[in-house]
Amino acid sequence: MSGLYDELQIALHGIWNRRWLALATAWGICMLGWLVVALIPNSYESKAKVYVEARSILPNQMGVSPIEQQQDVDRVRQTLTSAANLEKVVRSTDLAQTVTTDREIAGKVSMLRQKIKIVADQDNLFDITVAMSDSSLSDGGNARVASQVAQKLVELFQQADILNDRDETKQSLGFLNSQVEQRGRQLQEAEQRRVAFEQKYIGLLPGVGSINDRMNAARTEMNQIDPQLVAAQSALASVNGQLAATPAMIAGGGTGTGGLSALASAQADLSAARARGWTENHPDVVALQRQIAALRGQGGASVSAGGTPNPAYMSLKSMQAEKAATAAALSARKAQLQSDLNTMIAKQVDEPGVAAEQERLDRDYQAIKAQYDKLVADREDVRLRGDVQSETDAVKFRVIDPPSMSSVPASPNRPLLLVGVLIAGIFGGAGVAFAIGQLRTTYPTVARLEKAAGIPVIGAITETLTSAQSETRRQHLRWFAGASGALAGCCVLLIAVEFVQRGMA
Repeated sequence: MSGLYDELQIALHGIWNRRWLALATAWGICMLGWLVVALIPNSYESKAKVYVEARSILPNQMGVSPIEQQQDVDRVRQTLTSAANLEKVVRSTDLAQTVTTDREIAGKVSMLRQKIKIVADQDNLFDITVAMSDSSLSDGGNARVASQVAQKLVELFQQADILNDRDETKQSLGFLNSQVEQRGRQLQEAEQRRVAFEQKYIGLLPGVGSINDRMNAARTEMNQIDPQLVAAQSALASVNGQLAATPAMIAGGGTGTGGLSALASAQADLSAARARGWTENHPDVVALQRQIAALRGQGGASVSAGGTPNPAYMSLKSMQAEKAATAAALSARKAQLQSDLNTMIAKQVDEPGVAAEQERLDRDYQAIKAQYDKLVADREDVRLRGDVQSETDAVKFRVIDPPSMSSVPASPNRPLLLVGVLIAGIFGGAGVAFAIGQLRTTYPTVARLEKAAGIPVIGAITETLTSAQSETRRQHLRWFAGASGALAGCCVLLIAVEFVQRGMA
């Protein structure tokens, strides 16, 4: 430990012996460093904080989800520093006075892109920071321009309209309107071609749709009619069997009045059926009319025979007429479908080109109509979304902290740099003195001389100074102290000048 202490004393002694070299080196380093610090331009910052909240229940119901709203907010934040927006900033601030050509404007735009920082601080909070250090402007001008740029960015952020982008909505609606109009003309032309084709080949290909579609529809309907026809025929056969086993008259002690009362009852039933709205072709009405005609023709016989009409027989006759009518209608419909199917098959064989042309026209028409309907639906959706976004409070924008304008430069921290240069100069001077001491071999102590020579040293002679020499050394020491104090005083003076300039800015 004592050896380390001795080495430290030797080093300090060497530096002290070369103190003027150390002081000169310190002055040189400080002058150069302070010049560099003075040349660093002041950078003034302006900060603003805005709050953007994407909210509203209605847009979420109309297809505008909060996720899309947040994505639009992020998109605006990212595009806020686009070349077009920054050019607007240059032209609307004091920077416009420093540019005259498009090339200079492009240079300012490039400079601003590096000086602007937009950070999402928290959810829906955005910090806008603008730093200005334009050498063509004064300190006050830089501070003012930084505030102007931040204010303009806030305005652009607000004017971006985020979800209420009317220009984009208008462009989308304009494009969709043109497409709808174009598809409408194409649809009208396709319809006219279909009408002209049908008028030309009317009767040749009756029906709606392509011939294959109509054939498939006919086969499907026939497959549905077949089981219905079988069931109707079975029901008719069953009724015929019951009718054959049921007598038309019931033998017994009836009189002529019985025949007349049966006739009156049948006529009353017919009137009631007509009152319910049944037509003359209704099976029950037809059966009642036949019953009345039979009773009128058998009036004398029924009186003489003494029998009365059998109600069960009359009911079965009515059911027989109904089942027969149903079976006849199903048979007629099946025959019609089979006839149409045979006709279409024959036309397909005889006129294959006509059928193919009709299918092509139908296919083109359906394709154009599908496109037209989709474009109309998309146009209405865009218009509705635009109306919802415009009429509802989908986005809430608020300036939390307006753009600031500070008279204190954000960078560099010139007082700290000035002090740092002073410390660096002091240590630099001491280092140079120490290095010179190491290069030039000296023996400040007896022990070091013994170690270097390898032989014992009898003793050391202390330096003795005269009064004149002592006065000279004291004078030199005062000069050294004054020079050192002047170095520190220069640093303090520069710091004071810096604060004065800040106050003037």
